[in-house]
Amino acid sequence: MKQKDKSALDRYLQKIEFARSAGSKFAFETKEQRAAAIEACKNDPRKMVERYFPHYADAPCADFQVEWAWYVAKNKLFRGFAQWGRALAKSVWNNIFIPFWLWLREGECYFVLIGNSNDKANQLLEDIRAEFEANPRILADFGEQKVLGSWEDGFFQTKGGFIAQALGMGQSVRGLRVKNKRPSHINCDDLETKDINANPKRQIKMANWIVRDLIPTMDGSTRRFTYSNNRFAPIMIQTILQDLHPKWKVHQVNAYDPVTYVPTWTGKYDNMYFKFIEEDIGRLAAMAEYNNTPHVEGTVFKDEMINWTDLPRIDHFETIIGHWDIAYAGNSTSDYNSVTVEGLQKNNFYIIDLFCKQTKMKAPLRWMSNFQSTLPASVKIRWQYEAQFWNDEVQRTIEEVETETGVRLNLVKVNIKGKKIDRIMSLVPYYQNNRIHYNKKIKSNNDTQIALAQLKGIEPGYNCHDDYPDGHEACTKELEKYTPVRKGKNMMGRMKPKNERI
Repeated sequence: MKQKDKSALDRYLQKIEFARSAGSKFAFETKEQRAAAIEACKNDPRKMVERYFPHYADAPCADFQVEWAWYVAKNKLFRGFAQWGRALAKSVWNNIFIPFWLWLREGECYFVLIGNSNDKANQLLEDIRAEFEANPRILADFGEQKVLGSWEDGFFQTKGGFIAQALGMGQSVRGLRVKNKRPSHINCDDLETKDINANPKRQIKMANWIVRDLIPTMDGSTRRFTYSNNRFAPIMIQTILQDLHPKWKVHQVNAYDPVTYVPTWTGKYDNMYFKFIEEDIGRLAAMAEYNNTPHVEGTVFKDEMINWTDLPRIDHFETIIGHWDIAYAGNSTSDYNSVTVEGLQKNNFYIIDLFCKQTKMKAPLRWMSNFQSTLPASVKIRWQYEAQFWNDEVQRTIEEVETETGVRLNLVKVNIKGKKIDRIMSLVPYYQNNRIHYNKKIKSNNDTQIALAQLKGIEPGYNCHDDYPDGHEACTKELEKYTPVRKGKNMMGRMKPKNERI
């Protein structure tokens, strides 16, 4: 036996043992009790999971999982995306629980599972095949399901009317049928790979394949199509499909609240789980993989424009300004509280440190107090915030934190004029002329990653958060007043030639 075949057999035998681990605690049910229990499972996906898949259910079913199952079940012509973050059981629900539940409710199901390759699709289909073959609870309720001659890698059909087939993305699907039956339910599972994501032409080709070739293989009154994947990149096959079909359901579920770290699936994860994930892989990667918030590659402000450097000595800066861009709410949909500490030396601008979080006002004020308390006595920093944000609550919070920390911030209000997009875009020449430098010691900080992601998301018509770029621009323009070429015209990041008179 070839090593590949042996590995595949060993893997499937492990899945058989896992299916058998479901056990059979209802062995002494009467015929009437069994019929009533089956009927209850048809009308409640939670009971269905508890009865047939307790070996998967190491945590109670989440409300969003049940909600999605009902969306699919109630509409025989359903089209939609389970755009759930990682760790939310997308594959288990869409490749095992929901197809099984549809079969349980409707008496038949021809399920086609699409993977990013044929081998991957075959592996995914093994999970539900093993359940029909060896799960004691399914066998007790519905009898032996295995059909000899129709039980193999990539294809099987049961005695009870469940047909399943695995296909790789892009494979020919013309004539896809079993006798007179056509597929009635298709799920595409994690189709996007990094290679495909880097190839826009390939993405468009696969989106067209799904719409023009795959979905039309279904025929009859039941034609459900689902697509399960998190949104880890700005442009994906699923986003192309969503743009083409705005009426298709996008069921987006993020894994956790990025402010409080409270998990969406509270029955499975505690409040520290995703905080540790962020510490392990970084804030941007965690937000992309678990919270459907992809990192944006800049088209105006690009990676190569960010200069990382060792800072001059803190007491060698001519002027240091800290600008606080205020946000009030402190929740997962609010603006960010952003503080930029920027210094000027020899016509260059240095991002010394920064704070960028979705949090309430006390956190950035405490951060400012801590930063100021670490400065040598000879170094002064001028804290400022935009006058339009001032209200009694802001003033009260400032006073409370100053009393709490014993640090006098002396925050001043400044008036900022002009359209925000124009002001931020005016930073481009500063970057192009290599006048802005970032402290390399803060490069790996989550706040820095978020701040730069905001900066790189700025372009005409942008719809991302802009709290850091806004505060960064305010700092830079205020520091510009202290440069020796301030009286020159057309500044815009321009430096005076050495032989030009000031």
